[in-house]
Amino acid sequence: MRLLLIAFYFPPAGGGGVQRTLKFCRDLPDFGVDVDVLAPSDSKWFAHDEPLLAAIPAGTTVHRARFLGPRASLRDEALRGAHGLRRATLHARYAYERALIPDKAVPWAATAVPAAVRIVRRRRIDAIMTTSPPTSVHLMGAAVAAATSKPWVADLRDSWLAHPHRRYEHRGVQAKRAVDRRMARTVARRATALVAVTDAIAAELAGLDPGAARKTHVIGHGVDLSDFAGLDHGSTDRFTIVHTGAFFGQRTPRPFLSAVRDLLERRPDLRGQLLVRFIGDMRESDRAWARALGIDDAWEETGFLPYRDAIAAQRGADALLLLIPHAGGRGDTVISGKIYEYLAARRPILAAVPPNGVAAALVASAGAGEVADPDDSAAQSRALEALVDRRRNGGLPDVELPAELAESMSRRERARELAGVLETAAR
Repeated sequence: MRLLLIAFYFPPAGGGGVQRTLKFCRDLPDFGVDVDVLAPSDSKWFAHDEPLLAAIPAGTTVHRARFLGPRASLRDEALRGAHGLRRATLHARYAYERALIPDKAVPWAATAVPAAVRIVRRRRIDAIMTTSPPTSVHLMGAAVAAATSKPWVADLRDSWLAHPHRRYEHRGVQAKRAVDRRMARTVARRATALVAVTDAIAAELAGLDPGAARKTHVIGHGVDLSDFAGLDHGSTDRFTIVHTGAFFGQRTPRPFLSAVRDLLERRPDLRGQLLVRFIGDMRESDRAWARALGIDDAWEETGFLPYRDAIAAQRGADALLLLIPHAGGRGDTVISGKIYEYLAARRPILAAVPPNGVAAALVASAGAGEVADPDDSAAQSRALEALVDRRRNGGLPDVELPAELAESMSRRERARELAGVLETAAR
């Protein structure tokens, strides 16, 4: 079988989500599926990981289509310090971006859909797969499938209608959500098969169309334990806790930084002995807020790092910080790919996540660390103190993952599952 995989985020674009697509390209041929990829020539994404280009398998044929949409940026950051004509221009730009439905990547359809149709015909493609985010790629998949009569599989890594970082209390967001629902229902109805990374996303799809449940398959996130081979944990003079990933939407470092301040006030013996490393982009408003706490010697921001450097930092840390907001209950069902990277790094996790959610359950079942409510700075402070004292009183050994969990996390196993879905869809 030859598959056309349409992915908006693909090397040299970086970030955790890129790994799922990249590893499918590597592993699917072992299960009888050769892969062509269609990606933007420049996704205009803030995370750029040039070394990942070398990780694209030699057997994967990559096609590029120009993206004419806006470059990724944060509105508040761009407007900060802008005045006059420049400020007015920025307001107009972000008004245009907010009007794009379902997301800012939808202009890619103008070049991606014609390119995909040509590729399907020229390369004798047997099946099409789209992977989100962004969700607009699934609309492109529907168009390509209609034009070519090929089976189409839609892979959803995030919820379409219950995203934890969207402000659904805002009227404008509610209006867009109504349109989103109609688009999502179209995808659920037209796709030959649907893949969801969580049971919650699968249930959302099943609720959109009566026939969606029977063609929806849950293929979760995974990780390659081999990516961490040769990466060592070396203890340093300071207790270091690492968070990887950008801050946007409702994800914020503020409760945890308050926890750090409270711990240092309560335990002055820890001043100069504790460091929080944020690997990824922070909002300027969060930086300013952090500086006002008076703990500048206890935190640092490195900005985005390539994948290999990011996982090396995870492995080298004393502990890892996981942040998932409540988001009106939507955070209960969030289980990002980053959690699997953290587990593979085998360092203890401080999970500031909804205590009754799936992320908390995974951390607890793995015996991988401490869980605290994401809004409870006092609980986070106590959890951090417990980790620091454990290191002082004998060290923090690596987390030993249960063998069954380690096996279930395999990227290769995920590819085997996907190959089965593709084979069934193409019949």
